Amino acid sequence: MAFHLAKLDFKTPYSTTEKTDLELINEYKQRGDLEVLGQLYGRYTHLVYGVSLKYLKDRDESKDAVMSIFEELIEKVKKFEIHNFKSWLHVTTRNYCLMELRSKKRQPEEMPDTFMEIPDISHHEDKRALENDLTRLEECIEQLKDEQKQCVRLFFLNKKCYKEIEAITSFPQKKVKSYIQNGKRNLKTCMEDGE
Repeated sequence: MAFHLAKLDFKTPYSTTEKTDLELINEYKQRGDLEVLGQLYGRYTHLVYGVSLKYLKDRDESKDAVMSIFEELIEKVKKFEIHNFKSWLHVTTRNYCLMELRSKKRQPEEMPDTFMEIPDISHHEDKRALENDLTRLEECIEQLKDEQKQCVRLFFLNKKCYKEIEAITSFPQKKVKSYIQNGKRNLKTCMEDGE
């Protein structure tokens, strides 16, 4: 393999004088050159590492995630029509982290199948379908009202309790509960509409 993962930089954003993301994607799809994919991915390893650290809460696991996600991209970039690589990679990274958390049963107890209606990954025969579900979930979260979105993310993804959310957002605790319940209901509806 010509490209070495050790070249990836976890902190430095890329220079804008280079080829655009779309140019690199097209070049990689045509030639399959890992150096090209590495150049593209290298622009965003700091983003991937940051998102991974936010979800996995462990530096070594987050560095491993950066490497694993790169390995996944070798095939995924060829298969998907990607218009905004940074956004697509952000969702891909989040999905990877959520699947890692679910596979290790490290998600909060309040975030089981009843929340997302997504089956346990250990019994999921089609990881691609699960990944599509997680992508759809992220799209649905983005459609929530700002207050619901903030409370849902804090409660289910950041594992905060009502009092912590109240302190972070300055919403009264009754409102926090209401935003979470309404957000959960709206997410379920949105997910069902997408089926």
